[in-house]
Amino acid sequence: SVTVYRIWIWDVFSMVLLPFVLKLISEKFELNLSAEQLISYALQLGSDCPFFIINKPCYATGRGEILEEISLDLRGYKITLVNPDIHINTGWAFSNINIETKENSLRDLVALPVSTWQQNIVNDFENPVFEAHPEIAEIKAGLITAGAVYASMSGSGSTVFGIFEKKADPIFKFPANYYWKWV
Repeated sequence: SVTVYRIWIWDVFSMVLLPFVLKLISEKFELNLSAEQLISYALQLGSDCPFFIINKPCYATGRGEILEEISLDLRGYKITLVNPDIHINTGWAFSNINIETKENSLRDLVALPVSTWQQNIVNDFENPVFEAHPEIAEIKAGLITAGAVYASMSGSGSTVFGIFEKKADPIFKFPANYYWKWV
């Protein structure tokens, strides 16, 4: 529905653009806010917002406000995002995950070659969300079938992303109400 789509667009706007607006205001009005201050304000907008203050690959902990820059080079890849226009309630997602202690930390796993991520990196939200919404699991499977070296649901969903080698030219067939884009 149009309403759900507008909510998703607002979520993207608030998560991505508002942290940049905070930085712009600080610069324009010469407030000289430190990164820590900007992160504190961004955290009040949403748990994912502090990430966009630094705007570099980071390992995030806490609610998303504790950020550690990491070395990650994806220049040899292109990324597609697919959103099936399904709202996943974050509270529901958190109440349904089963977090298992992993042998290696995500910080260590993203340092491995991207070609090994599919076998090593798991989004704990996928099991309950895929069970409740099999069409989201189908998106991930479709991206992998189309040649993604890694595909995963983003956060608690419902957007799924696929990482492809730059030279790849996959063909997708998604329903008309799905939003998908190369980024």
